[in-house]
Amino acid sequence: MTTSLNILYKAFGFTIKSEYALPELSGANIGSKSLDISIQLGNLQPKWKSLSKQPNQYFHVEENLCMFHVHNTAIFLIQNGNEIIVSPHEGAAEDHIRLYLLGTCMGAILMQRRILPLHGSAIAINGKAYAIVGDSGAGKSTTASALLRQGYQLISDDVIPVSFNEHNIPMVTPAYPQQKLWQESIDEFGMESSNFRPIIDRETKFAIPVDSQFCDKALPLAGVFELMKTEDEALQFSSVTGLERFHLLFQHTYRNFFIPRAGLMDWHFQTSAKMVNKMSFYRIQRPTSIFTANEITNFILTSMERKGEVVNG
Repeated sequence: MTTSLNILYKAFGFTIKSEYALPELSGANIGSKSLDISIQLGNLQPKWKSLSKQPNQYFHVEENLCMFHVHNTAIFLIQNGNEIIVSPHEGAAEDHIRLYLLGTCMGAILMQRRILPLHGSAIAINGKAYAIVGDSGAGKSTTASALLRQGYQLISDDVIPVSFNEHNIPMVTPAYPQQKLWQESIDEFGMESSNFRPIIDRETKFAIPVDSQFCDKALPLAGVFELMKTEDEALQFSSVTGLERFHLLFQHTYRNFFIPRAGLMDWHFQTSAKMVNKMSFYRIQRPTSIFTANEITNFILTSMERKGEVVNG
């Protein structure tokens, strides 16, 4: 396991000191701001043994503490919103460990800091953020990539941090300049997968750097688009209204099963209540049989125009 002592990075609005090299992230100036999060190596075997009660238990979550075990990879501990400890298994691949550091670990950090982590991609369009959410495989990153190809910018892929400014406006904080795309999407866009690094060895999902199209400032969240797969042959578009918006936000909170275990149900409800009337919510049901990212993109941009947004790529 390659370690790099105390390198500083910036991501998710934080300055991160890490013993691991995290090439996906941008470097931070040591004098730029105070340290927010530390990532370090440690032996978590005894603690995990004491906390895991079931033979096949993968997660232990309580207030301000989350532990999880990934077979053949590592045990991870996240606590107090500012510390991540990793206990890697012998021979574990760095790519695997980084995947969890930048995904599940950061999602837990955000919750411990009372920042809502939505599961999806956030795109910057004319000074506002739009979240594309959905279950795994729904087409979030593919739709975001189609918008990037029209000249817009990525704010976050996979974990979308939503917090509130001094005026109680929901804001999306930039994560880091990388997308993840499946081989089939890369093929549809006419890209060459050999130019990109697989997320995990032998996987057909690739890391796509987007440094030139990355938005590095927080923007107000103006809309949420939920993608769902359907067996129907036609795209279907509808508005999401009323209490259904609360369900949508809970459904698409990253690792939402952490919420009750960490005692955060009231926090999540109050956070959602501050959001539901401040933006538009749409549901897009897409057929699995055809590639529809371009049509979905057109709907997103058209819906913004109907709301009075001027859309210029």
